[in-house]
Amino acid sequence: MTATHSLRGKTIVITGASRGIGLAIANRAAREGANLVLLAKTVDPNPKLPGTLHSAATEVEAAGGQALAVQTDIRDDHAVAAAVEAAVRRFGGIDILVNNASAISLTPTQATPMKRFDLMFGVNVRGTYACTQACLPELIKSAKAGRNPHVLNMSPPLSMKEHWFKGHVAYTMAKYGMSECTLGHAGEFRPLGIAVNSLWPRTAIATAALQMIPGVDLALCRKPEILADAAYFILTSDARTTTGRFFIDDELLAQHGVTDLDRYAMTPGNKNFIPDFFVD
Repeated sequence: MTATHSLRGKTIVITGASRGIGLAIANRAAREGANLVLLAKTVDPNPKLPGTLHSAATEVEAAGGQALAVQTDIRDDHAVAAAVEAAVRRFGGIDILVNNASAISLTPTQATPMKRFDLMFGVNVRGTYACTQACLPELIKSAKAGRNPHVLNMSPPLSMKEHWFKGHVAYTMAKYGMSECTLGHAGEFRPLGIAVNSLWPRTAIATAALQMIPGVDLALCRKPEILADAAYFILTSDARTTTGRFFIDDELLAQHGVTDLDRYAMTPGNKNFIPDFFVD
């Protein structure tokens, strides 16, 4: 897989884009001259969750891209449709969708209220499906115009092993639901020339969501930029030949000659990273 297409002038919709992995992917694409449509719920500063849609848009434009920030709860079909309309109105179409928004609760069954269950399924599975569905007409237009459209889901490889389920059944099902979208939509959209892939980290990534989990030492994590660089290689690959894949960040980077990963360590020189979930 080689980087054969530029992101310059492409319009990319990213969910969960106000911070963390979504913002890192947006900034990486901005450096290539892309147009970024940033979707998230946070518009007011929160001391516990640094970053808002407005601060993200400022970063993206400073990095060299054009930014459109749209406050969006991806569980709301009308809000998603309005965001797509705003993107088309501003930039003329959509070439790439990154389904990054996700909710997490690493809790066993008795400690997972149904409200939390519904949140994870509403954001992870339904939100991914809804955003893909809403963007599809524009992605089809992008394919017909030869603009190399992609959908990228930030979700893990599917591994039907008990140990990936038993500690957090609801969360695993919700993340695997995103991956099932990858599998199904890759097959459905292949004749249309639209790529659908997944990307997942081998090690834990330092994000605000991870910081909320008791006992996690962010010093033993990698920076979100490792996923941003990996995503770049996926999104610049040929959509007709690179689809239905479940990429792991370090493996993908190695395929492109990036083997020194120290730049991504939260603690320079650290080699003892926390492994992420779902990677056998």
